[in-house]
Amino acid sequence: MYILKCANGQYYTGSTKYLERRIGQHQNGEGANFTRKYLPVELVYFEEFDRIDYAFYREKQVQGWSHKKKEALINGKFMEVCKLAKKRFK
Repeated sequence: MYILKCANGQYYTGSTKYLERRIGQHQNGEGANFTRKYLPVELVYFEEFDRIDYAFYREKQVQGWSHKKKEALINGKFMEVCKLAKKRFK
């Protein structure tokens, strides 16, 4: 699972078995429609999984997060991620 920061400041979350190749595809405009519109992109975060279905599950989880919560994850502020999750359920 990976997070890209696009030229417009938004984040794109995806998953792949071959991270370097996939990032190259995004940079060349061969990735998702969203990233094609906002090149260049920068890899700002990734997690590795033993199975692609686990990565895909995590991708879907993070895609539903707010911009602020994704930034907390990217910056390693895990307590902030937890706080933002709690705010959602209040």
